Amino acid sequence: MNTQPLIRQTPSAAPRRAYTRAQTLPALLRERIVLMDGAMGTMIQQLGLTELHFRGERFQAHRCELKGNNELLCLTQPEVIARIHTAYLQAGADIIETNTFGANAIAQEDYGLEHLAREMNVAAARLARRACDELATLDMPRWVAGAIGPTPRTASISPDVNNPAARNTSFNRLRSAYLEQVEGLIEGGADLLLVETIFDTLNAKAALFAIEEAFDATGEQLPVIISGTVTDASGRILSGQTVGGFWASVRHAQPLAVGLNCAMGAALMRPYLGDLARVASDTFISCYPNAGLPNPMSPTGFDESPELTSRLLSEMAHDGMLNLVGGCCGTTPEHIAAIRNTIHGVEPRQLSMCQSPEPT
Repeated sequence: MNTQPLIRQTPSAAPRRAYTRAQTLPALLRERIVLMDGAMGTMIQQLGLTELHFRGERFQAHRCELKGNNELLCLTQPEVIARIHTAYLQAGADIIETNTFGANAIAQEDYGLEHLAREMNVAAARLARRACDELATLDMPRWVAGAIGPTPRTASISPDVNNPAARNTSFNRLRSAYLEQVEGLIEGGADLLLVETIFDTLNAKAALFAIEEAFDATGEQLPVIISGTVTDASGRILSGQTVGGFWASVRHAQPLAVGLNCAMGAALMRPYLGDLARVASDTFISCYPNAGLPNPMSPTGFDESPELTSRLLSEMAHDGMLNLVGGCCGTTPEHIAAIRNTIHGVEPRQLSMCQSPEPT
Protein backbone atom coordinates (compact mmCIF):
# COMPACT_ATOMS: atom_id res chain seq x y z
CA MET A 1 0.00 0.00 0.00
CA ASN A 2 1.39 3.38 -1.02
CA THR A 3 1.69 5.72 1.95
CA GLN A 4 3.52 8.52 0.14
CA PRO A 5 1.86 11.92 -0.40
CA LEU A 6 -0.07 12.04 -3.67
CA ILE A 7 1.53 15.35 -4.66
CA ARG A 8 5.12 16.40 -4.31
CA GLN A 9 5.52 20.13 -3.97
CA THR A 10 8.16 22.47 -2.66
CA PRO A 11 7.17 24.31 0.52
CA SER A 12 7.69 27.70 -1.14
CA ALA A 13 5.66 27.10 -4.32
CA ALA A 14 2.36 26.18 -2.66
CA PRO A 15 1.89 29.27 -0.46
CA ARG A 16 2.65 31.74 -3.27
CA ARG A 17 0.09 30.12 -5.57
CA ALA A 18 -2.41 29.85 -2.73
CA TYR A 19 -2.13 33.53 -1.91
CA THR A 20 -2.77 34.57 -5.52
CA ARG A 21 -5.86 32.36 -5.70
CA ALA A 22 -7.10 33.48 -2.29
CA GLN A 23 -7.13 37.11 -3.40
CA THR A 24 -10.11 36.35 -5.66
CA LEU A 25 -12.28 34.92 -2.87
CA PRO A 26 -13.48 38.23 -1.34
CA ALA A 27 -14.59 39.36 -4.80
CA LEU A 28 -16.59 36.17 -5.29
CA LEU A 29 -18.21 36.56 -1.87
CA ARG A 30 -19.46 39.96 -2.98
CA GLU A 31 -20.99 38.46 -6.11
CA ARG A 32 -22.72 35.33 -4.83
CA ILE A 33 -23.13 32.93 -1.93
CA VAL A 34 -20.08 30.68 -1.84
CA LEU A 35 -20.55 26.96 -1.17
CA MET A 36 -18.45 24.88 1.19
CA ASP A 37 -18.35 21.09 1.38
CA GLY A 38 -20.06 18.82 3.92
CA ALA A 39 -18.98 16.38 6.59
CA MET A 40 -15.78 14.40 6.27
CA GLY A 41 -16.34 12.17 9.31
CA THR A 42 -19.82 11.16 8.12
CA MET A 43 -18.45 10.05 4.78
CA ILE A 44 -15.63 8.07 6.40
CA GLN A 45 -18.04 6.35 8.80
CA GLN A 46 -20.22 5.19 5.92
CA LEU A 47 -17.27 3.31 4.42
CA GLY A 48 -17.03 0.90 7.36
CA LEU A 49 -13.24 1.02 7.53
CA THR A 50 -11.56 -1.44 9.90
CA GLU A 51 -8.58 -1.14 12.20
CA LEU A 52 -6.43 -2.60 9.42
CA HIS A 53 -7.51 0.16 7.03
CA PHE A 54 -6.52 2.83 9.51
CA ARG A 55 -3.16 1.20 10.22
CA GLY A 56 -2.22 0.55 6.60
CA GLU A 57 1.22 -0.93 6.07
CA ARG A 58 3.08 1.79 7.89
CA PHE A 59 1.46 1.40 11.32
CA GLN A 60 0.84 -2.35 11.53
CA ALA A 61 2.90 -2.64 14.71
CA HIS A 62 1.74 0.58 16.37
CA ARG A 63 0.94 0.07 20.06
CA CYS A 64 -2.37 2.01 20.17
CA GLU A 65 -5.69 1.33 18.51
CA LEU A 66 -5.99 3.65 15.52
CA LYS A 67 -9.53 3.13 14.27
CA GLY A 68 -11.34 6.45 14.45
CA ASN A 69 -8.24 8.53 13.82
CA ASN A 70 -9.67 9.96 10.61
CA GLU A 71 -6.76 12.32 10.06
CA LEU A 72 -4.35 9.37 9.87
CA LEU A 73 -6.14 8.21 6.70
CA CYS A 74 -4.36 11.02 4.84
CA LEU A 75 -1.22 8.89 5.30
CA THR A 76 -2.58 5.35 5.23
CA GLN A 77 -5.56 5.60 2.84
CA PRO A 78 -5.01 8.80 0.83
CA GLU A 79 -7.16 7.55 -2.06
CA VAL A 80 -10.16 7.34 0.30
CA ILE A 81 -9.83 10.97 1.35
CA ALA A 82 -9.19 12.06 -2.25
CA ARG A 83 -12.42 10.40 -3.40
CA ILE A 84 -14.42 12.20 -0.70
CA HIS A 85 -12.93 15.55 -1.72
CA THR A 86 -13.75 14.84 -5.36
CA ALA A 87 -17.33 13.88 -4.52
CA TYR A 88 -17.91 17.22 -2.79
CA LEU A 89 -16.31 19.15 -5.63
CA GLN A 90 -18.46 17.31 -8.15
CA ALA A 91 -21.49 18.23 -6.03
CA GLY A 92 -20.60 21.89 -6.60
CA ALA A 93 -18.53 22.90 -3.57
CA ASP A 94 -16.35 25.96 -4.14
CA ILE A 95 -14.32 25.30 -0.99
CA ILE A 96 -13.29 21.95 0.49
CA GLU A 97 -11.83 21.49 3.95
CA THR A 98 -8.70 19.50 4.59
CA ASN A 99 -9.09 16.32 6.65
CA THR A 100 -7.22 17.90 9.57
CA PHE A 101 -9.85 18.65 12.22
CA GLY A 102 -7.84 16.66 14.78
CA ALA A 103 -4.44 16.79 13.10
CA ASN A 104 -2.69 18.55 15.94
CA ALA A 105 -0.20 17.20 18.46
CA ILE A 106 -2.65 17.51 21.37
CA ALA A 107 -5.37 15.43 19.71
CA GLN A 108 -2.89 12.96 18.27
CA GLU A 109 -1.45 12.24 21.72
CA ASP A 110 -4.47 10.01 22.28
CA TYR A 111 -3.14 7.74 19.52
CA GLY A 112 0.56 8.06 20.28
CA LEU A 113 1.10 9.88 16.98
CA GLU A 114 1.75 13.45 18.09
CA HIS A 115 5.10 13.42 16.29
CA LEU A 116 3.28 13.06 12.95
CA ALA A 117 0.98 16.08 13.27
CA ARG A 118 2.84 18.27 10.82
CA GLU A 119 3.19 15.45 8.29
CA MET A 120 -0.56 14.81 8.47
CA ASN A 121 -1.32 18.46 7.72
CA VAL A 122 1.05 18.67 4.79
CA ALA A 123 -0.34 15.45 3.29
CA ALA A 124 -3.96 16.48 3.88
CA ALA A 125 -3.50 19.87 2.25
CA ARG A 126 -1.79 18.29 -0.74
CA LEU A 127 -4.63 15.82 -1.18
CA ALA A 128 -7.22 18.60 -1.16
CA ARG A 129 -5.01 20.77 -3.38
CA ARG A 130 -4.76 18.09 -6.05
CA ALA A 131 -8.51 17.45 -5.99
CA CYS A 132 -9.21 21.17 -6.42
CA ASP A 133 -6.65 21.61 -9.16
CA GLU A 134 -8.10 18.69 -11.12
CA LEU A 135 -11.63 20.15 -11.17
CA ALA A 136 -11.01 23.90 -11.11
CA THR A 137 -11.81 25.97 -14.20
CA LEU A 138 -11.48 29.65 -15.04
CA ASP A 139 -15.21 30.05 -14.48
CA MET A 140 -15.23 28.00 -11.29
CA PRO A 141 -12.01 28.17 -9.28
CA ARG A 142 -11.80 25.96 -6.18
CA TRP A 143 -10.24 26.65 -2.81
CA VAL A 144 -8.63 24.55 -0.07
CA ALA A 145 -9.54 25.55 3.47
CA GLY A 146 -7.09 24.30 6.08
CA ALA A 147 -9.35 22.94 8.84
CA ILE A 148 -8.20 23.74 12.39
CA GLY A 149 -10.30 22.06 15.09
CA PRO A 150 -10.57 22.98 18.78
CA THR A 151 -8.51 20.03 20.18
CA PRO A 152 -9.98 17.73 22.87
CA ARG A 153 -8.52 19.97 25.61
CA THR A 154 -9.91 23.27 26.85
CA ALA A 155 -8.02 26.23 28.26
CA SER A 156 -11.01 27.80 30.01
CA ILE A 157 -13.03 24.94 31.48
CA SER A 158 -12.03 22.59 34.26
CA PRO A 159 -12.15 18.87 33.43
CA ASP A 160 -12.69 18.18 37.16
CA VAL A 161 -16.05 19.19 38.66
CA ASN A 162 -14.43 19.13 42.10
CA ASN A 163 -11.68 21.55 41.14
CA PRO A 164 -12.80 24.56 39.06
CA ALA A 165 -9.21 25.77 38.76
CA ALA A 166 -7.96 22.56 37.14
CA ARG A 167 -6.87 22.65 33.49
CA ASN A 168 -5.68 19.89 31.17
CA THR A 169 -3.76 22.19 28.81
CA SER A 170 -2.29 25.68 28.64
CA PHE A 171 -2.38 28.57 26.21
CA ASN A 172 1.26 28.00 25.26
CA ARG A 173 0.73 24.28 24.67
CA LEU A 174 -2.23 25.06 22.41
CA ARG A 175 -0.29 27.79 20.61
CA SER A 176 2.62 25.45 19.93
CA ALA A 177 0.35 22.69 18.58
CA TYR A 178 -1.58 25.09 16.39
CA LEU A 179 1.60 26.67 15.04
CA GLU A 180 2.86 23.30 13.88
CA GLN A 181 -0.49 22.57 12.25
CA VAL A 182 -0.75 25.91 10.47
CA GLU A 183 2.78 25.68 9.09
CA GLY A 184 1.95 22.22 7.72
CA LEU A 185 -1.25 23.46 6.07
CA ILE A 186 0.57 26.37 4.46
CA GLU A 187 3.34 24.08 3.20
CA GLY A 188 0.78 21.70 1.73
CA GLY A 189 -0.92 24.43 -0.29
CA ALA A 190 -3.98 25.62 1.63
CA ASP A 191 -5.62 28.77 0.25
CA LEU A 192 -7.20 29.87 3.52
CA LEU A 193 -7.41 28.79 7.15
CA LEU A 194 -10.60 27.79 8.95
CA VAL A 195 -10.60 27.90 12.76
CA GLU A 196 -13.80 25.95 13.37
CA THR A 197 -16.14 24.35 15.89
CA ILE A 198 -14.95 26.75 18.57
CA PHE A 199 -16.36 25.85 21.99
CA ASP A 200 -13.69 27.68 24.01
CA THR A 201 -12.70 31.16 22.87
CA LEU A 202 -9.35 30.95 24.63
CA ASN A 203 -8.48 27.93 22.49
CA ALA A 204 -9.44 29.98 19.44
CA LYS A 205 -7.27 32.85 20.60
CA ALA A 206 -4.32 30.45 20.83
CA ALA A 207 -5.03 29.34 17.26
CA LEU A 208 -5.25 32.93 16.02
CA PHE A 209 -2.02 33.82 17.82
CA ALA A 210 -0.31 30.83 16.19
CA ILE A 211 -1.63 31.83 12.77
CA GLU A 212 -0.07 35.26 13.10
CA GLU A 213 3.19 33.63 14.18
CA ALA A 214 3.11 31.37 11.13
CA PHE A 215 2.40 34.33 8.84
CA ASP A 216 5.35 36.20 10.31
CA ALA A 217 7.62 33.18 9.91
CA THR A 218 6.59 32.25 6.36
CA GLY A 219 5.82 35.66 4.91
CA GLU A 220 2.38 34.40 3.85
CA GLN A 221 -0.91 36.10 4.67
CA LEU A 222 -3.88 33.81 3.97
CA PRO A 223 -7.53 34.65 4.62
CA VAL A 224 -8.91 33.33 7.91
CA ILE A 225 -12.45 32.20 8.66
CA ILE A 226 -13.61 31.78 12.27
CA SER A 227 -16.56 29.55 13.16
CA GLY A 228 -18.01 29.07 16.64
CA THR A 229 -20.38 26.45 18.02
CA VAL A 230 -23.50 27.26 20.02
CA THR A 231 -24.07 24.20 22.14
CA ASP A 232 -27.65 24.61 23.40
CA ALA A 233 -30.74 26.83 23.57
CA SER A 234 -28.93 29.30 25.80
CA GLY A 235 -27.32 30.73 22.68
CA ARG A 236 -23.84 30.46 24.18
CA ILE A 237 -20.72 28.56 23.30
CA LEU A 238 -19.54 26.02 25.87
CA SER A 239 -17.15 28.42 27.61
CA GLY A 240 -20.10 30.70 28.34
CA GLN A 241 -20.05 33.52 25.80
CA THR A 242 -22.99 34.72 23.76
CA VAL A 243 -22.31 35.02 20.04
CA GLY A 244 -21.88 38.76 20.54
CA GLY A 245 -19.28 38.21 23.23
CA PHE A 246 -17.59 35.60 21.08
CA TRP A 247 -17.32 38.05 18.18
CA ALA A 248 -15.96 40.77 20.45
CA SER A 249 -13.21 38.36 21.54
CA VAL A 250 -12.03 37.38 18.04
CA ARG A 251 -12.79 40.34 15.81
CA HIS A 252 -9.26 41.71 16.29
CA ALA A 253 -8.12 38.96 13.89
CA GLN A 254 -10.08 40.70 11.10
CA PRO A 255 -11.31 37.43 9.59
CA LEU A 256 -12.61 37.19 6.06
CA ALA A 257 -15.75 35.60 7.52
CA VAL A 258 -17.19 34.62 10.87
CA GLY A 259 -19.99 32.16 11.50
CA LEU A 260 -21.41 29.12 13.24
CA ASN A 261 -21.16 25.41 12.59
CA CYS A 262 -21.96 22.02 14.14
CA ALA A 263 -23.94 21.25 17.34
CA MET A 264 -27.38 21.85 15.81
CA GLY A 265 -29.33 21.99 12.57
CA ALA A 266 -30.14 25.07 10.52
CA ALA A 267 -33.54 25.70 12.13
CA LEU A 268 -32.13 25.86 15.66
CA MET A 269 -29.01 27.72 14.53
CA ARG A 270 -30.90 30.48 12.71
CA PRO A 271 -31.60 32.90 15.60
CA TYR A 272 -28.01 32.76 16.84
CA LEU A 273 -26.65 33.29 13.36
CA GLY A 274 -28.92 36.29 13.08
CA ASP A 275 -27.48 37.69 16.31
CA LEU A 276 -23.97 37.19 14.98
CA ALA A 277 -24.79 38.81 11.64
CA ARG A 278 -26.07 41.90 13.42
CA VAL A 279 -22.94 42.46 15.52
CA ALA A 280 -20.51 41.42 12.75
CA SER A 281 -22.23 43.65 10.21
CA ASP A 282 -19.02 44.49 8.34
CA THR A 283 -17.82 40.89 7.97
CA PHE A 284 -18.95 38.04 5.73
CA ILE A 285 -21.11 35.45 7.52
CA SER A 286 -20.71 31.68 7.22
CA CYS A 287 -23.06 28.91 8.25
CA TYR A 288 -22.59 25.16 8.02
CA PRO A 289 -24.98 23.35 10.37
CA ASN A 290 -25.46 19.69 11.10
CA ALA A 291 -28.11 17.79 9.18
CA GLY A 292 -30.55 18.28 12.03
CA LEU A 293 -30.40 16.21 15.21
CA PRO A 294 -28.66 12.85 15.71
CA ASN A 295 -30.71 9.88 14.52
CA PRO A 296 -29.08 6.44 14.84
CA MET A 297 -31.65 4.98 12.44
CA SER A 298 -30.48 7.22 9.60
CA PRO A 299 -27.64 6.11 7.28
CA THR A 300 -25.80 9.36 8.03
CA GLY A 301 -26.59 9.33 11.76
CA PHE A 302 -28.67 12.53 11.48
CA ASP A 303 -32.32 13.12 10.69
CA GLU A 304 -32.39 15.72 7.90
CA SER A 305 -32.59 14.77 4.24
CA PRO A 306 -30.75 16.83 1.61
CA GLU A 307 -34.09 18.37 0.64
CA LEU A 308 -34.87 19.55 4.17
CA THR A 309 -31.42 20.90 4.97
CA SER A 310 -31.25 22.76 1.66
CA ARG A 311 -34.72 24.24 2.14
CA LEU A 312 -33.85 25.57 5.60
CA LEU A 313 -30.60 27.10 4.37
CA SER A 314 -32.34 28.50 1.30
CA GLU A 315 -34.77 30.34 3.57
CA MET A 316 -31.84 31.89 5.43
CA ALA A 317 -30.22 32.85 2.13
CA HIS A 318 -33.39 34.47 0.79
CA ASP A 319 -33.63 36.44 4.04
CA GLY A 320 -30.20 37.94 3.36
CA MET A 321 -28.30 36.16 6.13
CA LEU A 322 -25.58 34.25 4.26
CA ASN A 323 -22.35 34.75 2.38
CA LEU A 324 -20.80 31.32 2.84
CA VAL A 325 -22.76 28.11 3.38
CA GLY A 326 -22.14 24.37 3.67
CA GLY A 327 -22.76 21.41 5.92
CA CYS A 328 -21.31 19.84 9.05
CA CYS A 329 -22.07 16.49 10.74
CA GLY A 330 -24.49 14.26 8.85
CA THR A 331 -24.25 16.12 5.56
CA THR A 332 -23.10 14.42 2.36
CA PRO A 333 -22.41 15.36 -1.28
CA GLU A 334 -26.15 14.96 -1.86
CA HIS A 335 -26.80 17.65 0.76
CA ILE A 336 -24.25 19.97 -0.85
CA ALA A 337 -25.70 19.47 -4.34
CA ALA A 338 -29.19 20.22 -3.00
CA ILE A 339 -27.97 23.35 -1.21
CA ARG A 340 -26.27 24.55 -4.39
CA ASN A 341 -29.50 24.15 -6.37
CA THR A 342 -31.59 26.06 -3.84
CA ILE A 343 -29.19 28.99 -3.34
CA HIS A 344 -28.37 29.44 -7.02
CA GLY A 345 -29.02 33.01 -8.02
CA VAL A 346 -29.80 34.20 -4.48
CA GLU A 347 -28.08 37.47 -3.61
CA PRO A 348 -25.45 37.25 -0.86
CA ARG A 349 -25.81 39.14 2.41
CA GLN A 350 -24.75 42.76 2.05
CA LEU A 351 -22.17 44.22 4.38
CA SER A 352 -22.59 47.54 6.16
CA MET A 353 -19.45 48.99 4.61
CA CYS A 354 -18.62 49.98 1.06
CA GLN A 355 -16.02 47.27 0.61
CA SER A 356 -15.84 43.74 1.90
CA PRO A 357 -13.02 42.55 4.15
CA GLU A 358 -9.84 41.64 2.36
CA PRO A 359 -7.53 38.75 3.27
CA THR A 360 -5.49 39.50 6.38
